[in-house]
Amino acid sequence: MAADTKPVENGINGLHINGDSEFTLEQLERELPFVANDQVYLGDLLGRVMQTIYAELSELAETMPNMSDSARKRTLADWVVKTKKQIVKLYAVAKWSRDAATVQKCMNVTAFLMNQNRQFGDAVGGINFAREGLDPARLRNHDLLTSLDVLTTGSYRRLPTVIKKTLIPLTPLTDAQVIKTLVDLEDAMRYRLRLSEIIPIEMSEYRIANGRVVFTVPKLFQVTLCASGSEKTDGWFFVHAEFLITAGATGIQEFPRIPTGVMKRYITEEADSRLGYYVPIREEPLPPGVERPPGYAPPTKPTLPEGFVDAPLVRVFNFLQMMSLSYQLEILLYQAERMRSLGWAEYMRVQMTADRKQLTVSYWVRKPSAAASNRPQQQQRQNRIPLLAGTVTIAIVQAQSNGKPDRTPRNRILSELQYKAKLGNLRPSDEVEGLRFKVTWEPEPNALGVHIPQDALVMPQEVLVVNPDDLDFQSLLTNIITRHTRGILMKMQDNLRYGPSRNVFGGPGIVSLVDEASSCALRIRLCAEEIVIITLDPRTGHLNVRDTGDLASAGRGPRFAALTVQLLEHPDRLVDFLMRLRISTLIDLAEQTAQYLGLQCYRTRNFVKEELRKLGSQARGTLYIQLEYFPEHYLVVVVTNDKYKYALIETKIIPNSMYTSMVMDDVGWLDYSRIMGEQEELGKDDPRAGMKRKRSVDVSAMEGKGYTLETSVLRELYSYCCARVAYVNVEKQFKIRHIPFTHVNPAPSSVLPELQSSLARSVPSLCVQSQHILAGAPAAEAAMPNIRVIPLNWWSQDPNKRAQVVTCVKLKYVYIRGGGTGGIIRPSKRIIYDTTEAVVSFLSENVNTCVDEFLEEWARVSKMVVIARAVAQMDGGVRLLEFDLREVVFAYEGDFTVAVRCVEQGGSTFELKFGRIGGRWDEGNPHSKAEPFLRTVLNAERLALSVQRLVMLLRNTLPIVVALEEEGADVFAKSAGWYRVLYQKRSRTHALDFRLMTERRVAILDGSYSLFSTKALGKELSTADVVGLKPIPNFSSILRDLPGPGRRLDVSMVCKVEEIGPLAKELHQQVVKELGSEMEL
Repeated sequence: MAADTKPVENGINGLHINGDSEFTLEQLERELPFVANDQVYLGDLLGRVMQTIYAELSELAETMPNMSDSARKRTLADWVVKTKKQIVKLYAVAKWSRDAATVQKCMNVTAFLMNQNRQFGDAVGGINFAREGLDPARLRNHDLLTSLDVLTTGSYRRLPTVIKKTLIPLTPLTDAQVIKTLVDLEDAMRYRLRLSEIIPIEMSEYRIANGRVVFTVPKLFQVTLCASGSEKTDGWFFVHAEFLITAGATGIQEFPRIPTGVMKRYITEEADSRLGYYVPIREEPLPPGVERPPGYAPPTKPTLPEGFVDAPLVRVFNFLQMMSLSYQLEILLYQAERMRSLGWAEYMRVQMTADRKQLTVSYWVRKPSAAASNRPQQQQRQNRIPLLAGTVTIAIVQAQSNGKPDRTPRNRILSELQYKAKLGNLRPSDEVEGLRFKVTWEPEPNALGVHIPQDALVMPQEVLVVNPDDLDFQSLLTNIITRHTRGILMKMQDNLRYGPSRNVFGGPGIVSLVDEASSCALRIRLCAEEIVIITLDPRTGHLNVRDTGDLASAGRGPRFAALTVQLLEHPDRLVDFLMRLRISTLIDLAEQTAQYLGLQCYRTRNFVKEELRKLGSQARGTLYIQLEYFPEHYLVVVVTNDKYKYALIETKIIPNSMYTSMVMDDVGWLDYSRIMGEQEELGKDDPRAGMKRKRSVDVSAMEGKGYTLETSVLRELYSYCCARVAYVNVEKQFKIRHIPFTHVNPAPSSVLPELQSSLARSVPSLCVQSQHILAGAPAAEAAMPNIRVIPLNWWSQDPNKRAQVVTCVKLKYVYIRGGGTGGIIRPSKRIIYDTTEAVVSFLSENVNTCVDEFLEEWARVSKMVVIARAVAQMDGGVRLLEFDLREVVFAYEGDFTVAVRCVEQGGSTFELKFGRIGGRWDEGNPHSKAEPFLRTVLNAERLALSVQRLVMLLRNTLPIVVALEEEGADVFAKSAGWYRVLYQKRSRTHALDFRLMTERRVAILDGSYSLFSTKALGKELSTADVVGLKPIPNFSSILRDLPGPGRRLDVSMVCKVEEIGPLAKELHQQVVKELGSEMEL
């Protein structure tokens, strides 16, 4: 047989010979199975992440307001970091999703190949199974009995009836039959419920419709039952149930009202079991000819004891009642756990008993501190603060009284009537279990260290209830916490008002309770406008402290945060913390005021511990304000329980101390009311001059006026302290020199009216006697007995102006400046002279050396005073022209004037200036040439006499020098009363001397001769005997020929002062004539 060589059109499996497919690529891809295992849509992922972020933000918005500032920042930062990581991951996934189509196609192809592989394996397995099943597939023996039945009767007699029921459908009922059946069944159920069935009074509200009975128990459940028949012995079966609860805070998705799934199946099975507990089981009759197997025992159910009647509705009520309450308890548990997940986990503990009938929630749970665990056990028992604030217990309990359910009187009577009518003397098989929720609040005694009386913690019953219409555990717990918070804060308020701190916080309006609908806070006024608000965080139970005053910002944030942290460890020490906060706030206010004034202040100084006791036992805080120009002195603002106190202290550094420790060498308390102008006696004088006197003599210990420390008050106190220190320094100088002093009331002064202060009347002046302070000083007799010493400029706000001391000396005589009018003159920067009152004020720039400076200035000024006094007492043409404490100007003859000034520090050297009235100094007055000799005439020890001698010399020598000056003679002074005229003729020098003698006499002699030479007494000296000056030729003849009065001697002449003028002129002319025209004057 020849092979067929004709080519075929199609190959195996429908492929062409050339290998081309008859389907397109798109059609083949649609045949691939779609695989979605382990894959999520990108849109679903984006939605889930966004929902999660929104939920977390909502949670933060609810929880962050109750956190502290640092906790809020930390929580927000953690959330941002975590969310950023999620967004970055989501971004990476979005990048990867660009290849999703390719990956999906690969997964589909992989699934297709795996399906092909499975089909091949199934085919192999099927062939193998067929091979193994052929052996037993043999023809069975002939069924003779069935064959005989078919042949004789024409039907199968021995087949199971189920085959017939399965294959032959029943005839359906008509609508009328159905309605009639349901109506009959409803009548039967209505009859049973009204006459024989025991219905719990709680289920007495029911309705019958559509062949069913719907029982409604308000706030518990609604159940639908149906009877299995119209006979009395027919049982009930469960149809439907719905829990009449609303969990708005949780949502209907988590806890639906109508049970579904496993829960529905469990309720159905359990309800049917309880409903048919005593219903006998009916056995189906056997077909004819079928017998029971030997030993068969029919199923049995429990039987009722004698005298009892079955109560299935009571059993199903008890079951569904327990189910409803348990369902509500589970919802509350879920809500509590959800609260824990929203930030309450660390501070709330939730427990459920094993039988699921009791829920216990503990709030404000805190961890034991490490410091508390290290304390001795006895101290822990005494100061034990519970680790939780309270417990809320929600339990399902039986509400019974006298062994019967707790019902209202009406329901109790109705129940008894039903039992008597339906049972008579019989008893029901089951009794109604009166179950309900019991909410118990058990606050821990001494929670947060506050012991609250039991009567203050009585919770109204309307609060401790579980409302099925609004199941909200958070609301229940919040109400309880709010009540507990109010009780704690009220007790804290009482402790502050009536406890050991009542002196501080017991005043009206200092501590008040701000009670609002949803919150409660304690408002405490620390001082002035500084108010502290204390709240209890309802979530954590932590005491939070915040400020509402001027300092409630940057400066106080860390302090309140630290205080809150301390209260976490020791909440029972709230009063101590508030006291410390109050003291710190008061010091802050004082420090702000001091800094506003530019004062240097310190909160602490390195004092020895024992030294602080000198500030008193009431001192709670201190602020040390250092006096700028007296660094060893401080104005101390002492904070006590009720007000500020002020003290002035003097410090001293302990020598050779390791830490430069300081001690308070002197403490003086300040009475602000007296300082500011109350006219009270400043104190008695200390008769024992020079002995140490406490500063409290003039300033009594008295508190300031409350806690109002204004800038003006602190400025005045600071100025007063500067004044007191200045006075003390002056007093020390007096004591060192053993100069007695007394204190006198201050009086207004006309000296330097610009250097005055409102406190000047509050600061006493020092008074010393001139005989004491000027003992040994020159011209002490020129001062009046009392000398007043007053520190000034201690109130100045200018840092360039330092404290000064003015010493006022009243002179015994009034000397008016030239011109005849009085007034204030200031001859120098440090001296002021009131010519009207004759008061000289000496101003010292250094308080510590004011006495030395005063004595130095007095030594200079006193000379001028004595000179002026001596000149003023003279007559005969001597006139005082001008006096300004530094210089005395007077006219000693006519218009010839002289000015006397003291130029040496000790006041023993004087300077003279000569002139004429209306002219310039050192011009027109011939006495200017004798100034070096005339200044020596003034003697500091006997100044008044020396002034008289000076005036006498000037008046007696004036005619001489005036006459010679008028003649143009070459005159110069040899001493105060000796003037010489020189005559020059070629190489020879001649001289004519005019010398003042006693009794207003003037000696005129040849300058070449000496009054004390023995040769001049007997004979004429030769020219060779004279060295230097040459005798005047024919001088004796000139004297003899000289007209006028006077006594002539050999070479000299003596005359009166009144006669010297004409004689001097005539003599000068004759000498010039004698010496010739070639003489050089």
